[in-house]
Amino acid sequence: MSTFSQRMVSATGSKLTGLTHSTLQVNVGNRCNHLCTHCHVQATPESTDIMNWDLMKYVLKVADEIHPELVDITGGAPELNPSLPRFLEALVDRNHNVQVRTNLTVLLDPELRGHMKMYRDLRVRLVGSLPCYLEEDVDRQRGKGVFKRSIQILRELNAVGYGINPKLELNLVFNPEDAFLPPDQSKLEKTYKETLSSEFDIQFNRLLTITNMPIGRFRQMLEAGQKSAQYQQLLEESFNPLTLDKLMCRHQVCVGWDGLLYDCDFNFALELPVVTTPRQVNLFDRASHRTREIVTGSHCFGCTAGFGSSCAGALE
Repeated sequence: MSTFSQRMVSATGSKLTGLTHSTLQVNVGNRCNHLCTHCHVQATPESTDIMNWDLMKYVLKVADEIHPELVDITGGAPELNPSLPRFLEALVDRNHNVQVRTNLTVLLDPELRGHMKMYRDLRVRLVGSLPCYLEEDVDRQRGKGVFKRSIQILRELNAVGYGINPKLELNLVFNPEDAFLPPDQSKLEKTYKETLSSEFDIQFNRLLTITNMPIGRFRQMLEAGQKSAQYQQLLEESFNPLTLDKLMCRHQVCVGWDGLLYDCDFNFALELPVVTTPRQVNLFDRASHRTREIVTGSHCFGCTAGFGSSCAGALE
């Protein structure tokens, strides 16, 4: 057993297993217009790892079978998958609630300027990456000029109703810049809202705080600064057993751009597919997947540390 599995058994008397299928998370590709220092999937502008339409059709079948509360589309930058509009329209036509995780600045691409209107018309929930409310911190983490471009898109999203109209939800994501845990989500949300409103007249619904996993580029950054052991110790010492029932891996189907099934997007980044068979989305078996034993590793302590962390924000 991994160290995390041992901690799980010690806390609950059993290993980590699936519970529900409330979320269907789909990574539609690792192509992105940024090279963020915290990116766990190590997305790049040159990536050719893109989910094709044939695999998306199988994902649609899984969505119809499990009827999730939410279909969560992620990447990379999902907008850089040319089949995304067709995929979103098919999901909405089937009455699924859909969310897209956007890095915001990709919407400035001249070829993608129509996506904002498409999101609005389909009433897709948006989760925008804005890892801090301070320009210098965002630019250091994501690249020079990214903060100003993000602010421009947030203003445009407000102008079409996002964050204003109750039917057009706009949430933002905070990621720590260095080897520390996110602060209290509700308190940080208040600071974000006050700062973005007073300085830029920007409105949004919720802030989601997400702990950086010690994988991908964030791990490389930790190793370069000789902070890997320190950060792993922080995660393990901050283990919170109250988060275990809410862990996202227990309540979702996660599909990689390659059509394989994973327990979460972090395991996808580590190329650790589910242990149950079948592992391919085209052969999805609802019953065996729901009760599967979840693949764990030392990175899993990132989800149980402190207030806890999931793609939907803090767990506590």
